[in-house]
Amino acid sequence: MSNAIQVQKLKKSYGSQTVLKGIDFQINAGEVFALLGVNGAGKTTTLECIEGLRKYDSGIITVNGKMGIQLQSSSLPAHIKPMEAVKLFAKWNKTKIDYSMLYTLGIKEIEKKRYIQLSTGQKRRLHLALALIGNPDIIFLDEPTAGLDVEGRLSLHEQIRKLNAQGKTIVLASHDMAEVETLCDRIAILNDGDMVFCGTVSELTDKIGKKYLIHIKTQQGNNTFETDNIENTLLSLLSELKHKGIEVLDIKVDRGSLEQHFIEISRRA
Repeated sequence: MSNAIQVQKLKKSYGSQTVLKGIDFQINAGEVFALLGVNGAGKTTTLECIEGLRKYDSGIITVNGKMGIQLQSSSLPAHIKPMEAVKLFAKWNKTKIDYSMLYTLGIKEIEKKRYIQLSTGQKRRLHLALALIGNPDIIFLDEPTAGLDVEGRLSLHEQIRKLNAQGKTIVLASHDMAEVETLCDRIAILNDGDMVFCGTVSELTDKIGKKYLIHIKTQQGNNTFETDNIENTLLSLLSELKHKGIEVLDIKVDRGSLEQHFIEISRRA
């Protein structure tokens, strides 16, 4: 499988603070890839170095394809209208406007408003549309659903799936673990400037151990227990509750989520 992006020994410091400590990873062409990490882990710096928006101290970055970028924080002139911005970007990119894409992202609904009148969610949808105008091979989305309502999030997720089905490579930075687990083929986790994991969610589960949550409801309330062994833990809990004369009203078992795995591997790192 060919690489859309190859990052080797990437280092970046701000004064005496080292943000990236020589990270290595690659993103396959045609996959949805997520870059995860707590605030200050180096996610946005990594993306900005790849996008060419920030200089790095050392390392090699290879990008194979045209990039489209939706930044975490973007702005346009206060009085420009969405369709004016779309036409301007289309002219810069020497391409035709994809009106079906604009309709999917809800741009036609706000075309007569001025930028200053748009909500946070509407602005994010507009900036995503502008990132897609040049028909890029690789699309960077930094916190793309921040500020969007449920309908807007679902619409954006569907758009991401359609873009990926067209062979586009999607690079996603997000704090929404459910979103990442739903959309992404592989994930990379940054912690304090180091790459502590890169692979699939299943590979992450194998690395840190299978985690399960047992939720038990009794007349005294609800309790949740974490375990690697459902059978032994459940039998032990039920035996203890029976010995105490506590009636069990309901039991639910959940597989450990990506968020729990992320917290666990970050804690270990």
